[in-house]
Amino acid sequence: MITIGDAAERSGVSAKRIRHYESIGLIDAADRSKAGYRLYDARQVEELGFIRRARDLGFSIEQIEDLLALWRDRERSSADVKRLALKHVADLEARIVELQAMAGALKHLAATCQGDDRPDCPIIQGLAGAPAAPRTGGKAPRTR
Repeated sequence: MITIGDAAERSGVSAKRIRHYESIGLIDAADRSKAGYRLYDARQVEELGFIRRARDLGFSIEQIEDLLALWRDRERSSADVKRLALKHVADLEARIVELQAMAGALKHLAATCQGDDRPDCPIIQGLAGAPAAPRTGGKAPRTR
């Protein structure tokens, strides 16, 4: 049995996050020493490492609950694990498309901005919902 600090160091999960995972039931509650310190066994540290790696891959807490349940179930079908992983890949790919669209929109707004010392700014106008003024070859007229 090891303390929360040692469990954090071995698993790569902060002590604060370990307490959080325990409070939401993602991991079993730690045993306590006579002095009230949390004590973790090797299985819990292994689970924390599993959780950290899953979080590094972008899985949500809900998905990690499902993955942990599958990992703990020695009678599981690998097809169930694969299905969950491929669903996550599809979600990540959809998110990438969304992020690329956001980056494109911001690039467009930035390209229309003169970036000078005047207060008018197509980026701010775009965020406010106003259409960006067409860009001209020269300086944009000053607005008041």
